[in-house]
Amino acid sequence: MAQDAEGHAAFSLATTASTLAKHRDDTAAHRRAGFSALSSNGDIWGRAGIGRSWLQSLVAASPVVLAPLASVSIFITLARFDGSLSEFAAAAAREGFWNLLALYGPKLTYKGLVAMVYWVGLQAVLYKYLPGETAVGQYTPAGYLLSYRINGLQAWIITHLLYAGLSFFGIIDPGFIPRNWSSLVAAMNLAGFVVSGLALVKAYVMPTHPEDRKFSGSSLYDFYMGIELNPRLGNGFDLKLFTNGRPGMMAWTLVDLSNMAYQYQKQGYIEPSLILMTILQTIYVLDFFVNESWYLRTIDIAHDHYGFYLAWGCFCFLPTTYTIQGQYMGLYPTSANSLYLGLVFAVGLAGYALFRSVNYQKDAVRMSGGKCLIWGKPAEYIVATYKTSDGKEHSSLLLCSGWWGFSRHANYVGDLFLSYSMCALVGSTNVVVWLYAFWMTVLLVHRCKRDEKRCSTKYGAAWGEYCKRVPWRFIPGIW
Repeated sequence: MAQDAEGHAAFSLATTASTLAKHRDDTAAHRRAGFSALSSNGDIWGRAGIGRSWLQSLVAASPVVLAPLASVSIFITLARFDGSLSEFAAAAAREGFWNLLALYGPKLTYKGLVAMVYWVGLQAVLYKYLPGETAVGQYTPAGYLLSYRINGLQAWIITHLLYAGLSFFGIIDPGFIPRNWSSLVAAMNLAGFVVSGLALVKAYVMPTHPEDRKFSGSSLYDFYMGIELNPRLGNGFDLKLFTNGRPGMMAWTLVDLSNMAYQYQKQGYIEPSLILMTILQTIYVLDFFVNESWYLRTIDIAHDHYGFYLAWGCFCFLPTTYTIQGQYMGLYPTSANSLYLGLVFAVGLAGYALFRSVNYQKDAVRMSGGKCLIWGKPAEYIVATYKTSDGKEHSSLLLCSGWWGFSRHANYVGDLFLSYSMCALVGSTNVVVWLYAFWMTVLLVHRCKRDEKRCSTKYGAAWGEYCKRVPWRFIPGIW
């Protein structure tokens, strides 16, 4: 859920109320002009373009194989080796890695496949038909300004009420998810590959915005990173927003709650550690849906193309890896002492408070066009300009007061406090429990570097001035 600096400290003035009224006319004009996104200015958007060697493409696309194997290995570690990666590694060395996968890997069943189809179908129906306000993203390199229906919070509420209702009336087992986790993991992997393949085909035969595509010259790399920037089915069904914000994100809290039910069924009560961890993750997920419109300005939506990286990542990696703590405690009930849990939970809440406060300052400046107070003083910012490939100039504000005066990615710091707290609440030293926090650290550091490189190219001297005024990326005095 982390946002990038361009989505936080820098935000386009095109997303103000006046633009909401005229963006359809602007977008139509850009579409008629048919500007190419492959201009030199297009390099500030999306992934790398042409010019990659076959070896570079092969290495960059290696997660197509390695990530699913890691997902399956984590499943086996939790299900068969008490959550111990060292025991899994020892068994793999002794019996053979592929033999372990064949023996203990997730097995696709009819029940799991049907559950996955119903799950994606339900989320698609809710996404398509639930009412919601309209929000716009940022300009694409070809000059499109897309509108989105924001109804994730309503969908989250209905989804969880439906699960609770079906459980109450005995139609489904509230512990259905952990009891069928093997087949669900297999179904999620399959769904991720199927959607990724369809996205690749669609980019060639039925692209939504041909000018915003990027080709690398390597089919494997294009499959991994994607070709289309904003693929859509019809006018309003945005595949990227749906994938990133619905099947995986919506399942996160559902997996936790189902593991709580499973733990209760096994031992007659729920461990405090699992309750507190679920509270933190629920706050995190609800924050995403309450503030869904800000997601339109993040790297995921504004810059990353739609391929395996996002499709498989959201259909499989997110629901299987971000929920490891809940899975672990569902299988191996444990809880630390009350003092430890209280302190860790407080740190997690503080991390969320920092995350939300940073976001609030950005939103206040965006909504007011810079005419607001930050910590009781007028907001300080730098006006930066950039051009889309149609030659039109746009403006953004680089906020450099409040939290943004201390760190260019203060939001990431709060995110990491919250992430490590979620893992620490388990009270285990098993490495698998901490994989989510480790992943978030790598992700945010990498995203920080990607984002700042893009901002430097996009905003030029204005970004250089901003970095001089705010020299620290994460924590002042450290980095």
